[in-house]
Amino acid sequence: MEYVYAALLLHKAGKPIDENSLAGVLKAAGVNADPVRVKALVASLAEVDIDEALKSQPMVMPAAAPTAPAPAAEKKPAEEKKEKEEKEKEEEKALEGLGALFG
Repeated sequence: MEYVYAALLLHKAGKPIDENSLAGVLKAAGVNADPVRVKALVASLAEVDIDEALKSQPMVMPAAAPTAPAPAAEKKPAEEKKEKEEKEKEEEKALEGLGALFG
């Protein structure tokens, strides 16, 4: 998918979609570009009018999830506080044991 995104980015920027520019965009994005895939994509896009292809495809946006508050989210701060107190008690006990070694 990264290859197609890179080609769309080049198209949007008005740059030619050739092997060097496509590989350069992929490299800049941190993708190790496969030369065979780059060449295949450039060859397949040579005969395509990208603007027309984008216009003919309907844009489908995913539906947003309902934003009802979760009951578990209300309990989380209380649980975190309890866990923090338990951890502090454990640390105090551990320090008491170390005090016996040196005191």
